[in-house]
Amino acid sequence: MLELIKSLSEALNEAYTTGNILSCLKSFFNDIFKASSVSLFIFDESTKTLRDFAKNWLVVENKKDNIYDIWEKLYSSKSYIADGDVLYYPLKEYNHVIGFLKFDNVDNSIIEFLSVTDNLISLKIQNVILSDKMRKNIEFHSSMKNIAKIIETQYEMNYIIPIIGEMIDKFVSEHLVYIFLSTGEGNALELIWPSSCNDEKITELIKVVNSESEFFTTEDKKIGVFPMTAENKLIGAIVTKSMDTSLHKKEIEYIEQLSNQAATTINRANVYAEILQHATLDALTGFYNRRQLEERTKQEVSSASRNNRALCAIMTDIDFFKTFNDKYGHSVGDYVLKMVSLSIKNQLRDYDIAGRYGGEEFVILLPFTGLKEAEQVAQRLRLSVEHTKLDISKINPDVHDDNIGVTISLGVSEFTPSNSADELINNADKALYQAKNSGRNRVVLYG
Repeated sequence: MLELIKSLSEALNEAYTTGNILSCLKSFFNDIFKASSVSLFIFDESTKTLRDFAKNWLVVENKKDNIYDIWEKLYSSKSYIADGDVLYYPLKEYNHVIGFLKFDNVDNSIIEFLSVTDNLISLKIQNVILSDKMRKNIEFHSSMKNIAKIIETQYEMNYIIPIIGEMIDKFVSEHLVYIFLSTGEGNALELIWPSSCNDEKITELIKVVNSESEFFTTEDKKIGVFPMTAENKLIGAIVTKSMDTSLHKKEIEYIEQLSNQAATTINRANVYAEILQHATLDALTGFYNRRQLEERTKQEVSSASRNNRALCAIMTDIDFFKTFNDKYGHSVGDYVLKMVSLSIKNQLRDYDIAGRYGGEEFVILLPFTGLKEAEQVAQRLRLSVEHTKLDISKINPDVHDDNIGVTISLGVSEFTPSNSADELINNADKALYQAKNSGRNRVVLYG
């Protein structure tokens, strides 16, 4: 017996996680007592559920399961249960049952052995669980530090959000995690990460979140909603969802703190984005300013050259803009620029790049686009502006025209491997010059 106890003790000393402690027990009891299978269940006081070590410490959710009946009997009797070829043996802490082992097709001599070693097994399991909780606490504080580092070094929302999502996912690994951000329209929230959520219940819950909301869960605690606020404004919300397990108190504490830290990070990124927008965008049109446009042109030319892909540029300006400006005034001129840029913007794809080159001139870069398709885009822009009618009486009370039309001329050039960024734009400018000299309100292709 002493040799067997020593062998078990040595085997348990090699087990450091909830996963390999079960492997250790299976191997030992199979070799010595011919058990065909060994299962381990521990009762989790925080969630009032049984946890199955064979399923990586997952909850046995169905409380109508026979396992819960066995647990109740073991808890009250504090003695083992032999049911045919199956043995259920309680594990205790100071005479308090904390869980049990289940053996299939085991030699009866195991009962005597367990009566001597059950405390040894229980103590090891409790140490492993405690160690696991301490590790999770360390990981949590590490994640909090990492989010704090992101605050100091990162401002790109596309970079920040997935990192925050993955960090939170560590602490609710049995739940799906969704991140919603404010659209800027009232309290409306939009899903940002991951790309889709098909749960109508979550969609409805998100609608009631506002800047004064605190975290809340559904009645079964399988969905948790954690609002993110900063400076008394609703930044967004983090939602967790599970089909199996409920959120327990510790998980809620983790997510609340991570949500608060994430709100600070996201708010800072929003402020930075606003500052950056003013630094890179033309205030009147919302297009890139000249400096940023030149940088983007260099990037696109470099990418097109490196990847051997198509790229076209369109240079356009408003026909007779100076005459229009002189006749109606600069405030009307600014209004025309706004409306023309809006008309152009509405016709472009998400990855097209528009910039204000200067005055009434605009440049549009069309990545992944050949000359023929670029000509079609240019014609679409021309027609869109031509069909836009302007009510300038709202801008200049001395003018009663409410149906003014403007047109644009456009020049199109296609990138070739010998082109520099400047040459691509200059070629489009030459084509624009030709369009203006040949009658205006038309598209001309360079070369």
